[in-house]
Amino acid sequence: QVHLAESGGGLVQAGESLRLSCAASGRVFGIDVMGWYRQAPGKQRELVATITSAGSTNYKDSLKGRFTISRDNAKYTVYLQMSSLTPEDTAVYYCYADRSSEVRPGLGYWGQGTQVTVSS
Repeated sequence: QVHLAESGGGLVQAGESLRLSCAASGRVFGIDVMGWYRQAPGKQRELVATITSAGSTNYKDSLKGRFTISRDNAKYTVYLQMSSLTPEDTAVYYCYADRSSEVRPGLGYWGQGTQVTVSS
């Protein structure tokens, strides 16, 4: 199996930045798409950003330019740099990975999630 370990969440003030990391371990060979989703209390889980092993990215439109996803293929690690954070960014952020080049929510791997809280 594949284990995804998120880190970097925490409490920040509005306007500040935060960088999340997610490292895949276990049977990591063949992992292609990796990315981030988030879920606020009472809300549906939504796409934040994904990136394939070839470097193709996909962002939630409203976050593009403010959030940046990147990865280190050799380390099977994906990052999310978040800037100009607002209270609306408060959510549990989940790491995702799959051997497919496209997201398959019911078939890929999910991390435990890391809490990001933005205060005003």
